[in-house]
Amino acid sequence: MTDVVVEKKGHVAIVKIEHMKAMNALSTDMYAQLEEAFDEVGKMDDVYCVILTGSSTVNKKGKTVNSFVAGADIAQMSTMTVAEGKAFGNDSNRVCWKIENFKRPVIAAINGFCLGGGCELAMSCDIRLASDNALFGQPEVGLGITPGCGGTQRLARLIGMGKAKELLYTARGNYTAQDALAMGLVNYVYPLDQLMDEAMKLAEEIAAQAPIAVSLVKEAVNVGMQTDLNSALKLEGNCFGECFATEDQKYGMAWFLDKNRDKPAKEFKNK
Repeated sequence: MTDVVVEKKGHVAIVKIEHMKAMNALSTDMYAQLEEAFDEVGKMDDVYCVILTGSSTVNKKGKTVNSFVAGADIAQMSTMTVAEGKAFGNDSNRVCWKIENFKRPVIAAINGFCLGGGCELAMSCDIRLASDNALFGQPEVGLGITPGCGGTQRLARLIGMGKAKELLYTARGNYTAQDALAMGLVNYVYPLDQLMDEAMKLAEEIAAQAPIAVSLVKEAVNVGMQTDLNSALKLEGNCFGECFATEDQKYGMAWFLDKNRDKPAKEFKNK
């Protein structure tokens, strides 16, 4: 990998997109590198949370620009045939699906432009944090195409059909971080220089919980949102029951019941 970098800090992995010549635009190669990065992190048994972010600064035409992902690679897409367009959409959807269903929670730390494919990539993450200079939008119809990586589906599920259609129909690319916060597209907004610190704090807080239980919660929410309530509650009950086969459940409850004020800090073993 040359444009996607994986860094590990304790129980947190940071996946950073550094395709700086194209403002982190997502080409076929970039999607392949992202998939490879998450496959690499998936093999790290002691990683309990992931942060996905873009390079902090991107040099574009002599200017310094902040970008999470400015969109898909328009230069590559401009000459695609129907078959090539479908293949590109399938590849990008596969990668976003892998991130959405990754065994550990994934936090998007959105620093700057988050447009088109970038917004779709962010929506495949569990939680989204944005810098105060971030800009959002789904500008595809202004290019003569539809979103092809979940924009017509995840956006409506996250912010409601009416607001999603506004973003999708107008092709605006100027929704601010505060706009995104108000519509529920992001969880929090921070100054740019604080974004990664805040993302790490949240990731470490998640990573400090029982990893198996957190993964089961993610599965229950993701699968349950795609089915009827009765089936979802049965799934939740099964996940709940599975926890009682883990050492972490026994340890966590014993730690809670131990009234010794000098007991060591809680530390789960992912077993």
